[in-house]
Amino acid sequence: MRSTSSRPPARSASGSPATPTPSAKSSSAAPRTTRSKRKRSSPMATHSHAEGGASVFDHRHDYFDIGHPGDVGAEQRQGQVAFRLFGTLLGGALVANAYLCDWLLPGSGAVGDLSAALGALLLAAPLLWHAARDLTAGELRMDELAALGILAALSLGQYRTAGIVAFLLLMSMLIQQRSALGARAAIEQLLRLTPATAQLIEADGTERTVQATELRPGQRIRIRPGDNIAADGIIRSGQTTINEATVTGESVPADKAEGDQVFAGTSNLTGVVEVEVTRTGADTTLGHVRKLITDAERTRIPLMRIIDQHSQWYTPTMLMIVALIFFFTRDPNRAISALVLVCPCAFILATPTAMVAGLSAAARLGILIKNVQDLETAGRVNAVVFDKTGTLTTGDLAVTRLQPAAGVAPEELLRVAASVEHSSNHPVAKAVVAVAREARLALAQVQGFEEVAGRGVRGRLDGAEVLVGRATWLAERGIDLASLSTPELRPPDNLSTLYVARAGQAIGWIGLEDTPRPEAVHAVRELRSLGIARILILTGDRPAVAEKIATELGCTDFQAECLPQAKLKAVRGLRDSGYFVAVVGDGVNDAPALAAGDVSVAMGAAGSDVAINSANIALMSNDLRRLPFLLRLSAKTRTLVLQNLVFGLIFMIGGLAFAGFGWMTPIIAALLHNVSSFIVIFNSARLVRMGEELAPHEAHPH
Repeated sequence: MRSTSSRPPARSASGSPATPTPSAKSSSAAPRTTRSKRKRSSPMATHSHAEGGASVFDHRHDYFDIGHPGDVGAEQRQGQVAFRLFGTLLGGALVANAYLCDWLLPGSGAVGDLSAALGALLLAAPLLWHAARDLTAGELRMDELAALGILAALSLGQYRTAGIVAFLLLMSMLIQQRSALGARAAIEQLLRLTPATAQLIEADGTERTVQATELRPGQRIRIRPGDNIAADGIIRSGQTTINEATVTGESVPADKAEGDQVFAGTSNLTGVVEVEVTRTGADTTLGHVRKLITDAERTRIPLMRIIDQHSQWYTPTMLMIVALIFFFTRDPNRAISALVLVCPCAFILATPTAMVAGLSAAARLGILIKNVQDLETAGRVNAVVFDKTGTLTTGDLAVTRLQPAAGVAPEELLRVAASVEHSSNHPVAKAVVAVAREARLALAQVQGFEEVAGRGVRGRLDGAEVLVGRATWLAERGIDLASLSTPELRPPDNLSTLYVARAGQAIGWIGLEDTPRPEAVHAVRELRSLGIARILILTGDRPAVAEKIATELGCTDFQAECLPQAKLKAVRGLRDSGYFVAVVGDGVNDAPALAAGDVSVAMGAAGSDVAINSANIALMSNDLRRLPFLLRLSAKTRTLVLQNLVFGLIFMIGGLAFAGFGWMTPIIAALLHNVSSFIVIFNSARLVRMGEELAPHEAHPH
């Protein structure tokens, strides 16, 4: 951020207070440099874990593959699953009919055998077909193990056993896929909150209904109470209250007035407003949310990549073990039971179920995680670096004092500074321009505008060069600030100060103030309770300003007057000292520091492409309490992943031993196979409800 030496309510030269100013929020900035080069896999199916090649741990089940968002709608896939469920139930009914015939017609074994054979073939067909297809393609997956066991039972004439095993496996797959589809359908339903039509306002003021896809930036739409908003935009007329929970995760509606931003998919609750469209379709904030969720689902944690490197040996190894069991026992039922039990369903579901549950819990609170690796690693953070302005503070800088040099009118000082700052998107610039507009000053056209990161801005106004920024920067440019250093003109230590020079002469300074976020103290305290060893505040402000904010937040570790390079150096220094560092900023002018962190978090990303793209994790709201929740969620996710993996491993080893000693039948093996999968799924599902107690902060600004 382009902090100033100090910046403040405005006073004239005589010290009279100036008009209070509106606050300004940061919204755009330079793009972030690439933080890391992580591979991203393109999954082949529902729970794909392969990265570059097929793996036995690709939990695909092609027959029930539900794909990923954006492929085919989840609701359409639900219809396909319903059709397949009918086929599975029909096959199960035929197998059950075989047992019924044996009971009611003891002498008609052929009828029961025929019914069992038909049912077994109907149930086994999809598994055998896709296993054969994978083998002809040179791929080995978990389906082959189950298919081989079923094929062995069929070849031995054990139609009832083959049918029941296939039925149980298919029902398990169906339930898993139906559960995944339900979660995905919920996401798609959330994203479809963007209405199909909108009320377009024509140039003559008339209104007509158009498709939302026909909207273009610059057009105006009218939104009435109860309507969902069709596009991102800016309110140009009217006031209202909008429920933005779908974007920010905040359950408290936000009051909106002229000039405020609104988002597609949010709900208008009260007034009638006219909105100028800025972004439509996939370019909206909600469209970006969908893409981030989809991309996150396709990523994998390092642990699964390690497993994949060795997974190619899994199927051959298991087949050798099963062959040894059959060789020493000569019991086909033991071999079939072993084949069913070594299908690594519980093991391969261990990670994706926990990660998807964690992503869902985070997304519900407006926390967008771009890569599941970041969800897994955030729990390792033991040092947090905050960029002060816009993160720990509201970023709503207010001009609280104007101090012109001798012979310069306060209005002239403000006009000159605002004219140059008008071309900048920095919060300081917005605050200065806002107070100038409030004072109804006419801003002049500036030539040769240039913004120097972390220092200030310059340009030519009425033929003279104007510099607006840090005192040190102006001094480096040869500006003498001695005339502003007298006791009467010197700025107070607790103000952020913006110095202004024209034609080589200092013409005054502008003081600004910022306030800490109301939930910041609680968030910092909670971070310490989580064991965060270092909390460092970085700011470009003067030491007195930085110390004031740090004291209010209960922090003693801060660095003032930091240029972007100094912030980057501070982050690297922590990492070199052995800390696992999370960097939290607003994604505006802190891109280098964000890029240097092990985990980077951008605050207030709703409506800001720069903020969303500037970090690995984006908090759509400005509620700092989301940060400690994220760390708790990560730690809990890692714990559940390890629990699931250990359980899956123990189940496979124990099941193999039980099957080898003949302590279970193939049917019991299939039942236990299903039970193990559901234990993993339900264990992971505990994550989904995390954070429900995290209500919006009462004083949280909208």
